[in-house]
Amino acid sequence: MASPHAAFTSSDTWNSVSPRLINARRITLGLVFILVAACVVVLLVLPEVPRAVGWSVAGVAVVCFAWLWWLIGRRVRSYGYAERDDDLLVRSGILFRRLVIVPYGRMQLVDVTAGPIDRMLGVTTVQLHTAAATTDATIPGLEPMIAAALRDRLARRGEMRGAGL
Repeated sequence: MASPHAAFTSSDTWNSVSPRLINARRITLGLVFILVAACVVVLLVLPEVPRAVGWSVAGVAVVCFAWLWWLIGRRVRSYGYAERDDDLLVRSGILFRRLVIVPYGRMQLVDVTAGPIDRMLGVTTVQLHTAAATTDATIPGLEPMIAAALRDRLARRGEMRGAGL
């Protein structure tokens, strides 16, 4: 019987994303939890709400924050991509693993984006668009120079395959 991991492994050389993506995601998590903390303070101050409710929500929020903090590190380390002769492999996921294979000839657009936190930490996201609406090959956390080089290689390979060369 084949290993259940066989569908997600290959002999290809996998490239990983920058560990700076972990910090970008954790900063975003921290900003969200500032809002959660403000809601908890409101719950604790309102006289109509029992104190136990406010402290219970605070406890759940702290546990969720700690779990998500740990999970971000694992999730970022699960990202990888491999360039093959005819296609690009993109993998991600911990519990629900995902492997996307995008043939170069099917690529229509290679998009490079970076939000304010990503730019501050020097990471970008490369997203591949194909004619299929369900195809979502996204590689987050690449350094800008690596993302630009990957974008150019993918665009060149896509043009060659699309022209039938």
